[in-house]
Amino acid sequence: MSDDTSEDWPRHPGLAGKVALVTGGSRGIGAATCRALAANGVAVAVNGRDRAAIDEVVAQIAAEGGTAVAAPGDVTDEATVRNVRATVERALGPVEILAAFAGGQGAPAPTVQLGLDRWRAVVESELTSVYLTVTAFLPAMIERGEGTIITMSSAAGRRPGGANAAYAAAKAGVVMFTKHLANEVGKQGVRVNCLAPSAVLNERMQRFMSAGQLDELAATHPLGRIGRPGDVAQAVLYLVSDASSWVTGVTLDLAGGRVIV
Repeated sequence: MSDDTSEDWPRHPGLAGKVALVTGGSRGIGAATCRALAANGVAVAVNGRDRAAIDEVVAQIAAEGGTAVAAPGDVTDEATVRNVRATVERALGPVEILAAFAGGQGAPAPTVQLGLDRWRAVVESELTSVYLTVTAFLPAMIERGEGTIITMSSAAGRRPGGANAAYAAAKAGVVMFTKHLANEVGKQGVRVNCLAPSAVLNERMQRFMSAGQLDELAATHPLGRIGRPGDVAQAVLYLVSDASSWVTGVTLDLAGGRVIV
């Protein structure tokens, strides 16, 4: 599928009128998720730290007839997350769909060279941010008796690979956090699921990898290609829609067959 036009996204009519927040929504998977939700009539709050990139996503959604607002902020900071929540609720109303996707600190590094500062920074980015985001929005979902949360793990959290150890450990933590939370809040009407993508084409890969290197990476996946942001966004649509109303606590490996567990 193409990620570029709203007409390409699958339609789930039951999503229309809902409110979503996507952290890490300014680029890549997060931006595609924002566009996919907006194409389904969801009012989307786009979070990230680069205001220009956020504004670009918001403008694109508006040009396609959707509703979106900017909700900038560093989601590793508790006070900032509370401010993001206030911004979204003031602009759009209570959040019914929460996609905690901020992160992306998986660059390879030997474990003995990581150092404590980087270890802590990566864990804050990939795991603590999820905890802070979820705990800011979960109480209102519990009070209303409904809500859907999607967390973002990685193939690095499912099997050993080339990412640094802090990233792998944090992403594995996201998987267990998701399972624990789903078990805890299911009876209160809140569903929680996790996505674990393998290699998904992004700006960094396009900038630093040659066409030949991308082909070699694609060949390591049984389906013969690397992922696209839209592959992940389509999975989000399923997991937040009524089509998955009996699905919670699941980690979906979006890995082209590279991860089979």
